[in-house]
Amino acid sequence: MGDIINIFIKSAFIENLALSYFLGMCSFLAVSKSVKTAMGLGIAVIFVQGITIPMNWLIDYYLLGENGFFGIDLTFLRFIIFISTIAALVQLV
Repeated sequence: MGDIINIFIKSAFIENLALSYFLGMCSFLAVSKSVKTAMGLGIAVIFVQGITIPMNWLIDYYLLGENGFFGIDLTFLRFIIFISTIAALVQLV
């Protein structure tokens, strides 16, 4: 019985791709009751990801990398910066 509980907790919280990376949580948790609302959400997600992916790459390559703008390895800030960039663009949209 302990193994089943362990497997459930591990699959639900520890190795869950959406929860472990916190990326795309808005579209993962969103629920819509009409096709029009679902299409709007889908278009918004594609738009936001289409802009933030190149922005995050530029930030990662030119600012956070080992040979970045500041000359300091800031790679530990990756997820915080990525999430902040996505959240800021979602607020703008």
